[in-house]
Amino acid sequence: MPDLETILGAPLPVFLGLTVVLAGTAAFLSGQSVAASWKPITLALVYPLLLALASRFLTYALFGGPLLSLSGYVVDALVLMAFGVLGYRITLAHKMVCQYPWLYERAGLFTWRAARTREGAREKA
Repeated sequence: MPDLETILGAPLPVFLGLTVVLAGTAAFLSGQSVAASWKPITLALVYPLLLALASRFLTYALFGGPLLSLSGYVVDALVLMAFGVLGYRITLAHKMVCQYPWLYERAGLFTWRAARTREGAREKA
């Protein structure tokens, strides 16, 4: 059974610092950028794949980790895709509610719903 370092393709502190903090921030910001320009979510899933390649290279170049670690790349890509989608959904929900306040209201951090009208609120009360 492989250990955690083999699966991650790097020691845990390197993975947390480089992939989660540094590349995760970049993936989150790229997801925000994709949502802010009204692009489809597929781009928020593609950009982290490229960031995962950069993360693998930096792990290799700076810390002597394996460059061609398939499991390390897959873990990096999945973590970064999660950050990218997180940034995308938060930004898209914010944009929908702010740009169309007469149509939508916030239903949570990631979602929105149809706005309740004042007439409908009076009828129910």
